[in-house]
Amino acid sequence: MALNWKEIDLILSELDLAGSQIQKINQNDYDILSLRLYGQHGERTLLAVIRSGVCRLHETFRAIPKNEKPLRFGELLKSRILNGRIEEAAQIGSDRIVRCAIRRGELRYKLYFRLWSNAANVILCGEDDKIIDAMRRLPKRGETGGAYYKPEASEKTASDRYQVRELEGEGSFNEKIDRWYAEQGEALSLESLRAEATRRFEGGVNRLEAALSRLREKEAEYSGAERLKEYGGIIMANLPLFGGRDGSGNEWIEAEDFYSGGGIIRIKVDPKKSGAENAAVYYEQYRKAKSGLDDLRAEISEAESKIAKQKETLARLLEETNPLRLKKLIGGAVRQASKNTEKKRPGLSFMRGDWLLIVGRDAKENDELLRRHVKGNDIWLHVRDFAGSYVFIKHRSGKTVPLTVLLDAANLALFYSKGRNAGKGELFYTPVKYLRRAKNGPKGLVLPTQEKNLSVKLEDWRLKELENCRI
Repeated sequence: MALNWKEIDLILSELDLAGSQIQKINQNDYDILSLRLYGQHGERTLLAVIRSGVCRLHETFRAIPKNEKPLRFGELLKSRILNGRIEEAAQIGSDRIVRCAIRRGELRYKLYFRLWSNAANVILCGEDDKIIDAMRRLPKRGETGGAYYKPEASEKTASDRYQVRELEGEGSFNEKIDRWYAEQGEALSLESLRAEATRRFEGGVNRLEAALSRLREKEAEYSGAERLKEYGGIIMANLPLFGGRDGSGNEWIEAEDFYSGGGIIRIKVDPKKSGAENAAVYYEQYRKAKSGLDDLRAEISEAESKIAKQKETLARLLEETNPLRLKKLIGGAVRQASKNTEKKRPGLSFMRGDWLLIVGRDAKENDELLRRHVKGNDIWLHVRDFAGSYVFIKHRSGKTVPLTVLLDAANLALFYSKGRNAGKGELFYTPVKYLRRAKNGPKGLVLPTQEKNLSVKLEDWRLKELENCRI
């Protein structure tokens, strides 16, 4: 619902802004501005919204949340017109452009509110209409600092084409219009904002529940880990079945299943291995499955906790009755939910200029970094022929890793490896997207492709500088 020029005139006549002092200015969002005024009718808050479809100017009777950080245009207005007085507030002809003449001390300004749905704006000018700045900088319209803004007035007519609409409820037209926008006003209505909150958070919950379902499927696969351990125990109890070191020559053995109360069980074995070696294979499979099961259950617990928190957040949002506050809460909740999806990064982190270097100190941290904290274009480094840390250089869009940063990362990789005592070493590096996991290998083990080689010497001065860059 856009205001027509007759409604704007009615709003201004009810407000009677002439003589009001501007006591507070808040740019509540990139397209929302509020002025706290004090005049002959007491305190009131003038709300200006320049968002397409809901642009308007009227008094609001609802609390308006502040933005988390100061915004450019609001700060400019504070520096120029805060504590100033409005000498005149009138619509220019029938063009839905409101001009406020403001005096602060010896200085005079003009603040224009253009209430066009497709090109709304708030523009601050000097007394000569030279633009100081605009809420939306529109160079194609000439609405930038230094240009001039002089809208010409269209003649007002007695035409019946536009009328002040009848709105439900008691109170002034300002009160009715404020109530109407709060309840039905498209992008800033409670209904649409609640729908947006539901859409955003239910979508996130659905994705989390799908991931949880996959984790539970894996859990079911890993739940047989204890049986692998039992196979190893049965084999160890029946070593004579294998004869000498070369085994019995059979791929299966039959033995009593004393773990399940008797009965005969068939267990697949490698005929080229001895009984103890076959048992060791099953024990190792058990260890890996058990370790994976513990990790899976931790991930399942975390996913369940995230789902519960998302549902609690949505329920809290749907209880809010102030649309402006609800909009702010939705933005904050979405940012927080996004932030919470990133686990605390393991390992060590170093900020070298604008480049982030991450060091995984052991196999578990290496694996966690690979799974959740690095992406395809990040650079991976590792010392050749020695066990040690994975080091990652986080990618920066459009930037190539400088040689000095590459050497920093290489020094870290060598320092946190078993080749450190040699003082020098060979490394290889490649983007993370060219790594593949070693099948049935230890946790975190990867095989690089398209790697490049790098020879490096440990440099004490570089390591000391890096220690000062640790975050």
